[in-house]
Amino acid sequence: MRGQLQRYNSQTMVALDLNTVRTLLRLAGFSLLMFCLGAPAYETDQFTQRRHQIADSQSLLNQKVNLAIGDSILGITDPDSSLVVVNRIYHRLGGLSSVDKIESWAMHSDEIERLPISDDTSIYSEIPIWATRVAGFAGVGATIKVNGVLMGTDKLGHFISQGRKFYLRWLDMQNVEEAAQRSALTENAIFGKLSTGSYSNADLVANYEGFRFYRSLFEPDHLTGKAPILVWKNDHWAMQRPFEWADYVNDYWDEALNINQFDRVLYPYMKERLLELCDWYELYSHLYQLHNEAELKKRYEYLQLKDTSELRFSNLCSAEASSINQSGSTGSR
Repeated sequence: MRGQLQRYNSQTMVALDLNTVRTLLRLAGFSLLMFCLGAPAYETDQFTQRRHQIADSQSLLNQKVNLAIGDSILGITDPDSSLVVVNRIYHRLGGLSSVDKIESWAMHSDEIERLPISDDTSIYSEIPIWATRVAGFAGVGATIKVNGVLMGTDKLGHFISQGRKFYLRWLDMQNVEEAAQRSALTENAIFGKLSTGSYSNADLVANYEGFRFYRSLFEPDHLTGKAPILVWKNDHWAMQRPFEWADYVNDYWDEALNINQFDRVLYPYMKERLLELCDWYELYSHLYQLHNEAELKKRYEYLQLKDTSELRFSNLCSAEASSINQSGSTGSR
């Protein structure tokens, strides 16, 4: 298979016209520039090393967020201060750096257990840097477990920072669908396909769930039926229930289950890498079961998620096996 891909690449590169070459060079230059500027464009890998058992970090992350909420409401005496609260939480957990504070903590804290994945062993290894772009410079991010779900630590940043942007757009537009369209535009541009070659469905899900979080600070949560996290009491904000990641994290945060859409440059490499794992998948297929998908599809119907089910192991590996069987049958005649 790798030899076939190398031949494919050689034939493709010969066929490239001058404009395409210029485009690739611009993309490479843009990617290097964004990396130097600190753009958060690394990729994560929930495909490999999946059978390693790691501790669930949900309780530690619950504590982190609840402390931030509690600190953020101190000293506020104006009942019309919801945006002040939102911005304080954002600055405690997110911030203006390329990697959010809670994300950086999850990447480096001794308290958080992470999958043992390196740049040399990840699903993105051996892929040319001009195909992976910024992700090739930045390396592979960490994967942790939250609410029983494997997810990249980058999703914490999407939840806090991009979720806040989603919330602010919703306040302005008062329309979830329009706010979701703006969120999808960012995934098609600097935070997604333009810089990495990947359109991450899971990023869009984390953005939306962050919006739900900020909204649930002050309103009843329409999905869980829970009361607002905060309530105004006489002259101050008070927490009337704790924040819980379990209200927001589900299988669609896992990029091995809710797979990225890859552009035409990156796609053939990623497909080949996934096919190489089919034998491993046959042994551990239970680790790739996606739960409640019908419910999740309905929940996220406005988010412009891309259908990438073709690349799920259950479909990809069975299609590959069928193709091999047909080739063998044809050759034996």
